[in-house]
Amino acid sequence: MRLLLAYAHQHTAKQPFQLDFDDLDAPLIGAFLTHLETDRGNSTRTRNNRLAAIHSLYRYAALQHPEHAQTIARVMAIPTKRYQQQDISYLDLAEIKALLGAPDRSRWLGRRDHALLLTMIQTGIRVSELTTLRVRDINPGRAAHLQITGKGRKRRAVTLTRETAATLDQWLTERQGQPDEPLFPTRQGNALSRDAVERLLANHAGTASANCPSINTKRVTPHVLRHTNAMLLKANGVDIATIALWLGHESIKTTDIYQHADPALKEQAIARIAPLGTKPGRYRPADTLLAFLEAL
Repeated sequence: MRLLLAYAHQHTAKQPFQLDFDDLDAPLIGAFLTHLETDRGNSTRTRNNRLAAIHSLYRYAALQHPEHAQTIARVMAIPTKRYQQQDISYLDLAEIKALLGAPDRSRWLGRRDHALLLTMIQTGIRVSELTTLRVRDINPGRAAHLQITGKGRKRRAVTLTRETAATLDQWLTERQGQPDEPLFPTRQGNALSRDAVERLLANHAGTASANCPSINTKRVTPHVLRHTNAMLLKANGVDIATIALWLGHESIKTTDIYQHADPALKEQAIARIAPLGTKPGRYRPADTLLAFLEAL
């Protein structure tokens, strides 16, 4: 809404509080959507998400301001754009090991980054959730787990493996932080920003590519590590409903993408197909057919 009002202000010379629905008509909304893609570099999916927000506002306005029904109807008629679903990118086991081995653990920053990367891969945490983690969010012990505050301030508990729990326990001992302080701080003790996490991940991916060149074929981002966690769970037989709860997905439909991305499922499906009884080789027609064709 802020982007839309700022765009309307530039093109109508009216202050946002002076705008009416007739000012925000279909041509202006269409131009705004084009501006998102061409000037701001938004993807088609982002463009469609923002159009959905506009449609939601106008759907509500249709009941509250029927005098603008024609303008609202034209805006509601603006369609979403089709786009090609991209393949999910994730790391295999060799790439995971190379990435985790990239930080220099003889240094404080390296030990922090190793613990951070391991946490991201093992929990599938969103980068926005990672940057808000506090020391109090780790619950050590026999059933070690991480308390994560997700979208909509919803809390979920993610169980930690022994390896991750031991690494985080060592990090907490070295970290010596208060409960309300960031779990993975900067040198100055502040919380890492989203950009900082993306930069350190890119740097370590570059280092890891020396030992694992296949990493160069992938753009390693925080969300790729989230995909990696989901694919690890799927490969170990965890059902989609459990993966949805683990990742904090609002709808299981969001998690269905991992069904399509798992090559093991497709191999299992092929293995269940009974042989069709065909033999390899070129087709050879009967002699009568050859005689007919040669006589033409």
